Amino acid sequence: MPGVKRLPLSDLRNEIAEVSALKIPAILVFGLPEHKDAIGSEAYAKEGIVQQAVREIKKMAPELVVATDICLCQYTDHGHCGVIRGGEISNDETLELLVRIAVSQAEAGADIVAPSGMMDGQVKAIRNGLDEHEFCNTSVMAYSAKYASAFYGPFRDAAESAPMFGDRRSYQMDPPNRREAMREMALDIKEGADIVMVKPALSYLDVLSEARARFTVPLAAYNVSGEYAMIKAAGQREWLNEKLIALEVLTAIKRAGADIIITYFAKDAARWLLEMN
Repeated sequence: MPGVKRLPLSDLRNEIAEVSALKIPAILVFGLPEHKDAIGSEAYAKEGIVQQAVREIKKMAPELVVATDICLCQYTDHGHCGVIRGGEISNDETLELLVRIAVSQAEAGADIVAPSGMMDGQVKAIRNGLDEHEFCNTSVMAYSAKYASAFYGPFRDAAESAPMFGDRRSYQMDPPNRREAMREMALDIKEGADIVMVKPALSYLDVLSEARARFTVPLAAYNVSGEYAMIKAAGQREWLNEKLIALEVLTAIKRAGADIIITYFAKDAARWLLEMN
């Protein structure tokens, strides 16, 4: 996508310097491993790509809040978010691996771990695993209301994480269903989530607004790759004013109740806001 690229470790220093200069307070790190296998073993390897990146980032900018994605889809050769048995996700086996990922990322220095695989009981398992390894201060940001959305397309292409068979509708949420999102958020909070999330953001502002009215924990909204790509494409064709539309969208997400906005527009928005001030 325009303005977004995969970064090797060698480019981290310039990127983190830019992020810090723009006063962006936090980043969310995803990894693309060199090798993939059926159980995504590089996701929890001590020298995994995310673990290496987090250690380097924390050396460069200790004050920067670093969140890390916990999922297996980028690390498995089948592209699904968990261990596959008989053509289906094995939830409990996957939980064991998610805990290993969380602990390895916390050991590397992650401030927040963010389970995105939508496995049942993942927040409780990860919270217990972190506490058992004395990472009680590592926060959990749960992808509680993560919908089975077509807006993830550009990210999946970039991360090479599209499923090799089937889809993820059996463990991601059905787009018309708002009530389930409230139940999932309530359950994740009960299991120990410090932050709950709605993903995507723009197409689910009603879910975001209802969550804000119901829950008092910090609420995150993920302005995903497809939402970003639409605005970028329209701006390049001069169909829309990219800056004004992007800021309007981010304002709408904030107005609907988000305390935290995860967006590919972060650096652009930070520049625009600094110019306005």
